[in-house]
Amino acid sequence: MIINSKRINRLPPYLFGRLKQMTLERRRQGIDVIDLSMGNPDRPTPDHIIQKMCEAVQDPKNHRYSASKGIYNLRREVSWFYDRRFNVDIDPNDEVIAVIGTKEGLSHLALALIDEGDVALVPNPTYPIHIYSIIIAGGNVMSIPMDNIDNFLPNLSEITKELWPRPKLLLLNFPHNPTTATVELGFFEDVVKFAKKNDMIVVHDLAYLDIVFDGYVAPSFLQAKGAKDIGVEFISMSKSYNMAGWRCGFAVGNKDIIDALAKIKGYYDYGIFAPIQIASILALRESDEHAKENALTYQSRRDVLVNGLNRIGWKVEKPKATMFVWAPIPEKFKSMGSMNFALKLLEEAEVCVSPGIGFGDKGEGYIRLALVENELRIKQAVRQIRKALMSDTPTNINGEKNV
Repeated sequence: MIINSKRINRLPPYLFGRLKQMTLERRRQGIDVIDLSMGNPDRPTPDHIIQKMCEAVQDPKNHRYSASKGIYNLRREVSWFYDRRFNVDIDPNDEVIAVIGTKEGLSHLALALIDEGDVALVPNPTYPIHIYSIIIAGGNVMSIPMDNIDNFLPNLSEITKELWPRPKLLLLNFPHNPTTATVELGFFEDVVKFAKKNDMIVVHDLAYLDIVFDGYVAPSFLQAKGAKDIGVEFISMSKSYNMAGWRCGFAVGNKDIIDALAKIKGYYDYGIFAPIQIASILALRESDEHAKENALTYQSRRDVLVNGLNRIGWKVEKPKATMFVWAPIPEKFKSMGSMNFALKLLEEAEVCVSPGIGFGDKGEGYIRLALVENELRIKQAVRQIRKALMSDTPTNINGEKNV
């Protein structure tokens, strides 16, 4: 009996799941593993947002099905947010839709836009759902190397020059996960020109809008002239306000693309639990200072981790944004590959990290560390990593010592 669909068979094993399972097994054995693998905020949601949620839960009318597109007051709040932050005019009726987290929104948008055989341009390495949302929808992914952000647009033009069929969609994410690369508004202005010239849709994932350091300000794609003509942008409550488990985000921009997403979501879901939407209104309206304080916490953790790694001889640069550090594997261990090096750190340092290969083949040679532990735990992680780096004994992909 054939069980799996063709789309399931197109999906590779989930490497991050393997590491999480190994971490869980060690913790069950009483081993104190420091988990820096997943961008899962460890800090609490601000109290005033929680209180608003609790208040809304008490109202029985909020227990009913909600609107798939999101309640109007929330969509209006998103439009005000874009006006206040970016001086971008957004129509709450036609140019905003609430999604059950950006991951869900991107996946359903791919189903709404991509036909079998369509080509999407995606950075490599990148956050896995940027690739697999396209694959699940039946499309094909063309990788654009992320090795040097200054070369990204030239590479984009060169790779697509004689590509057939012509790509339908370009999916971007800045500040970038996992490489932490950042761009200025001029980059998006060039993207809009490229997309219009090539009759292409642009989707931008702005998950790390507020997690920025050292005075850097992340631009919105929609600030670029003509961006709404050809694209949409996703923003999320998860990272800015420590609301990852609440599952609330938004797609904003071109009304035809928003309408396509709304249509397919109308078949798939009844929207986000209304009290979460009500609390999210307050988060967008009154939490700018909390988001700034949150970013300062991540910046301090970044300094502790990067300074510590450099001190023990692992040369790593400080990112200007995101909640990650993208670290090249030390030369001594490069031949192991990122998965085996991640296993080495888990086995010998009791620190879990994400292997670069999990973000695409161009991520090989790197690992990603998430800033999701307090500074004392990060210092402890550095001490334990130092011991592992002093060991010459590699670990193979089965978690066994090579002798």
